[in-house]
Amino acid sequence: MYQEISWIVTIILVALLAISFLIIAKNASSSNKEYALIQKDAYRLRGKLFIIILLVIIPVIGYTLMQLPYPTERITSQATKTVKAIGHQWYWEISDLSAKVGEPVMYNVTSADVNHGFGVYDEELNVVAQTQAMPGYINNLLVAYPKPGKYRILCLEYCGLAHHAMIAEIIVTE
Repeated sequence: MYQEISWIVTIILVALLAISFLIIAKNASSSNKEYALIQKDAYRLRGKLFIIILLVIIPVIGYTLMQLPYPTERITSQATKTVKAIGHQWYWEISDLSAKVGEPVMYNVTSADVNHGFGVYDEELNVVAQTQAMPGYINNLLVAYPKPGKYRILCLEYCGLAHHAMIAEIIVTE
C-alpha cells in the first residue's frame, strides 16, 4: 500500500516539475523583459516555492518516517528462532527455509564475498523486509510473515554476472 502511495506521489511531483520547466521554457523564449525585472519576479517566485516545498515535503517525510517498521525491544526479544543467511556469488546459504505465520524470525545476514541486498518478497513480489549483506558484518533482520505462502529472498544489489539467479524460497505455513 505504501509503495503505491509513494509511486502516485512521485508521478504527481514529477509531472508538476515537468510542467514548471515547460512554463519556464515557454516564458523564457518569448520574454522581452529586462534582466532586472525578470530577476525580481524570479526571487519572488523562489520564496513562494520554498514555502510550498516546506509545507508539502515536511509532512510527507514525517508521515513516511512514522511508518517505518523499526522493531521494538519487546518484539526483538520474542524472536522464536534465529536463522543464519549468508550471501555468496551467486546464491544464498540459509540455515532454515521455513517459518510459521506470525512467528518472529531473526535473520542474521552477512556475506561471504561482496555486498548483497537481502530482500524478502511475498508472492505478489512486494517487499516484506530488507537489509544489506556485507562481508565481515552481521545485520539482524526481524521478520514476522503475515500470511502463509512462498516468500522469495532476492538480492537487491548488483553483485555480478549471475545476480539475477540469486534466489531462495521460504515456505511459510499456518
